[in-house]
Amino acid sequence: MGEDLKQQENKCSTKNTCSIILKVIVGLVFLLLGILALIKWWSALITVVSGCVGLFLILAGVITLAIAKE
Repeated sequence: MGEDLKQQENKCSTKNTCSIILKVIVGLVFLLLGILALIKWWSALITVVSGCVGLFLILAGVITLAIAKE
């Protein structure tokens, strides 16, 4: 009975290790793809960010007015 538990713990440990390694590899792949996309579409990103500045300022103003009203 005790040996069976040890074998099950070893199997679980191996499964957890494999699962963690797989998650790390997938995370690194997504990170690399994100960096490559950022480099490739840098000018489009700047256009989107500069286009959002006005909307962000409007939202900040509305929130400030709502806080001042209280």
